[in-house]
Amino acid sequence: MLRIGFSIAQRLARDGAHVVLSSRKQQNVDCAVAMLKAEGLSVTGTVCHVGKAEDREQLVATALEHCGGVDFLVCVAGVNPLVGSTLKSSEQIWDKILSVNVKAPALLLSQLLPHMENRGQGSVVLVSSVTAYVPIPRLGVYNVSKTALLGLTKTLAVELAPKNIRVNCLVPGIINTDFGRVLTEDSAFEEHLKYFYGIQRVGQPEDCAGLVSFLCSPEASYITGENIAVAGWSPHL
Repeated sequence: MLRIGFSIAQRLARDGAHVVLSSRKQQNVDCAVAMLKAEGLSVTGTVCHVGKAEDREQLVATALEHCGGVDFLVCVAGVNPLVGSTLKSSEQIWDKILSVNVKAPALLLSQLLPHMENRGQGSVVLVSSVTAYVPIPRLGVYNVSKTALLGLTKTLAVELAPKNIRVNCLVPGIINTDFGRVLTEDSAFEEHLKYFYGIQRVGQPEDCAGLVSFLCSPEASYITGENIAVAGWSPHL
C-alpha cells in the first residue's frame, strides 16, 4: 500500500501508539487495519470524509472511545478533483479543495483541542506539498491549498504554544505513492528528477513517516511552527 498516511500510521503504531486511522472509503480502512493488525499493532479504523462535520465528530468519538484521549493528530487527507487552470476553476472546485485540504484540518483540531489540553501537551502534523513552494502547472487550486497550509501551521503554532501543543507541517516532494504515480511513471520524469532534486531518487512514504514519528516524539518537544520539506533537497526550493 503506497500511501503516506498508511506509512505514518504504521510507523506510529510501531512506535507504540494506539493509532486511530480513517479514510473516506470503507475498503481502504479495512485493508489498512488488517495489514497493521497482522503485524500485531494496536489500531482502530473508521470511515471519515473530513469535509463532512458529522464524519469528523464520529472520528473524534472513536478516538476517545478507544484511547481515552488524544496525544497527537496527523492530517494527511487531501483532494485534487481537477487538473486545469486556476482562474477557470469553478467555485465548486475551489470550495471542495479548500474545504478538505485547508478548512477540515483546522476544524478537526478545534474538536480535538480540549482533549489535547487535558493531556497537558500535544503534537499536530499537517501535510502540505512541495507544490506550495514550486507550483505545478495545471494544479492551480491544489497548489494554493497546499500553500495555505504553510500559513495555517505558523498561525496555529503561535496560538497553541502557550498550551504546550506543537504544530508542524510535513512538506513532501515527489513521493512514490498511488497519488503520485502519474508523475513517477512518466518516462521523461527521471531526467527531470536529476535537474530538480539533489538526491537522485523518488521519495518513499517511509521517508515521510520517519519525520512524523520524530515530530510526535518527546525529542521534538521544542519544535513548533516549522514547515519541513522531505524532498531530497532542491535548489529550486
